[in-house]
Amino acid sequence: MSKQSTNKAVARTVVQTTKNTFSNLFIILVIVLMVLPLWATFNEFLTRFVENFYLFGPIQKVVVPYEVMLVRTIISFFGIQTQAGTVAIVRDGVPQGTFISWNCVGWQSFVILLISLKAGFAEGFTKASKLQALVLALLGTFFMNLARISLVIIILYYFGKSPSAIIHDYLSIAITIIWLFFFWWFSYSFVLETKDAGY
Repeated sequence: MSKQSTNKAVARTVVQTTKNTFSNLFIILVIVLMVLPLWATFNEFLTRFVENFYLFGPIQKVVVPYEVMLVRTIISFFGIQTQAGTVAIVRDGVPQGTFISWNCVGWQSFVILLISLKAGFAEGFTKASKLQALVLALLGTFFMNLARISLVIIILYYFGKSPSAIIHDYLSIAITIIWLFFFWWFSYSFVLETKDAGY
């Protein structure tokens, strides 16, 4: 096969992978919107299952305290005072309980990310650009979850429990899908590079 033919084959593979990735994300979004009322119930069931087997221990001990510290920093820019070591909101000098558990850190978004990475990384991309995209995906998803948690607390502080519960229970997954749409658009446009047909 000539080098030109190989280049065309690689280009077709990349274009097809791009289409498949966005199609899969769109399908996930549609399914999420259809089952949104059941999502919170299923998430609670899954949470209880994991807690029964104590699989959340490392996350609760290592990840959560770090995220709490970062969230406290973020919401402080919005005039929200918190109790030291926690994200308990302090209003008029009185702490009001707000608890971040292992289930709040956004592990669900990392599961969806891994599914999209499986579909999105075609053979036609270089290993170096795949690694760059992977680092961007992990860091971006981490910061997206920090922003999501902070948004829930900000809404809770200024607008009350019901609006924040809607964000927490129903819109969080939509925020994840929107982030993934942006990530893949950015990766295909600026990060991922196709292999040279010569190797």
